[in-house]
Amino acid sequence: MKDICISIRQVSKWFGREQVLKEITHDFEAGRIHGLVGNNGSGKTVLFKCICGFLRPTEGMILVDYEQVGRDVDFPDNIGLIIETPGFLPNFSGLRNLELLAALRGRIGRSEVRSTMERVGLDPDLKRHVSKYSLGMRQRLGIAQAIMEDPALLILDEPFNGLDHSGVLEIRNLLKELKAGGTTILLASHNARDIEELCDTVCEMDAGILSEVR
Repeated sequence: MKDICISIRQVSKWFGREQVLKEITHDFEAGRIHGLVGNNGSGKTVLFKCICGFLRPTEGMILVDYEQVGRDVDFPDNIGLIIETPGFLPNFSGLRNLELLAALRGRIGRSEVRSTMERVGLDPDLKRHVSKYSLGMRQRLGIAQAIMEDPALLILDEPFNGLDHSGVLEIRNLLKELKAGGTTILLASHNARDIEELCDTVCEMDAGILSEVR
């Protein structure tokens, strides 16, 4: 029997008269990397936000680890995520930003934050403020924030944005390592190579309709 990490049942989402998600039903198996492709505006990000609890479906339900989002839990507890551009306090260093975020839940300390920064290719001793970071450095910091508490589920919306070729290769390898450790990953990317190389399953979102490609 497959261990299902995310179960989506007849989920629709309306914004006024616009239907963005259309009766989506799909299961995502635990411990795999699931790709999600589709044009901008197709509904990928809205679906991710519904899974995380940031948005509530107009109809239907979403279960994460067999708990219904919005009923059993407001926000699934063991998720790391990048949705849209990661936001940080611009006048603090990367290390300080992550330390402040880690303090909110108190699950990890300074040493874990430092080692996570190193894992994504950032120097934790760099005093530079995040406002002075390049786009690629900000993206690495966003990935560090997503993985630093060792979540069971990662939801990554275009995680390779701003990374150069070597950075893309590094983060691909990191995602493979996380999958090998049992992490379930939902990955949206416009890069066909990312999807082809990383993903065990691929779904396409088109005008709010989700269909399995492979």
